[in-house]
Amino acid sequence: MTGAHQSAAHAAKAPALRVLVVDDEPITADAHAAYLGRLDGFEVAGIAHSGHEAIRALRDSEGAPIDLILLDVNLPDTTGIELCRHLRAVGIETDVIAVTAVRDAAVVRTAVSLGIVQYLIKPFGFATFAEKLEAYRDFHDRLGASVVTDQQEVDSSFAALRRSAGSPLPKGLTPETLERMRGALRAAAPRAVSAGEIGAELGLSRVTARRYLEHLTDSGVAERAQRHGTPGRPELEYRATRP
Repeated sequence: MTGAHQSAAHAAKAPALRVLVVDDEPITADAHAAYLGRLDGFEVAGIAHSGHEAIRALRDSEGAPIDLILLDVNLPDTTGIELCRHLRAVGIETDVIAVTAVRDAAVVRTAVSLGIVQYLIKPFGFATFAEKLEAYRDFHDRLGASVVTDQQEVDSSFAALRRSAGSPLPKGLTPETLERMRGALRAAAPRAVSAGEIGAELGLSRVTARRYLEHLTDSGVAERAQRHGTPGRPELEYRATRP
């Protein structure tokens, strides 16, 4: 990718989503913050180890609002559920992903009723974390417009959240390479790229790159089209559905 293309791609990228990590265990909180640092399109807005610290961080973030809270359910001064209930009562509608070892069905139902958008059960690895966060990113981007165009747009937005992090990828695909492919597509936006072009950038064969691109297309993350005006056999090109 040329310097001009890199500059254009950078300018076209959406702002990173600012995330507050709330967990009473410093090692766990730091690990989740490190995971976020590996994901394209996210940045750590802060780390809190209690409900009180979380509320203070949210109040202090008015100049640069927090988009998402990664919220542990067990906190030293409250529960994540009670904290979320308090935030909703005072009009703070920041999206929340519950990150917890709690498997109580009643807690899950309460989380849903409070509008918690994802429920991520500990322990988990980076691949699971990345899949959940990318599903949320797709959901956030699809509903970023002030007007929803039609029923299909609404359905596809909620379908992004329903992608299961535990669902196996097609044989031969890895979550880490899939994340690299997704990031490269977003970096190229709004340009479309061929499997050969993006494969060369990521050090993959054209055939392997195309398998990942087709999977992203089937998942609604990318779209494909015929590239016109090229000599020889027709070539497909792919672009991110959201920058």
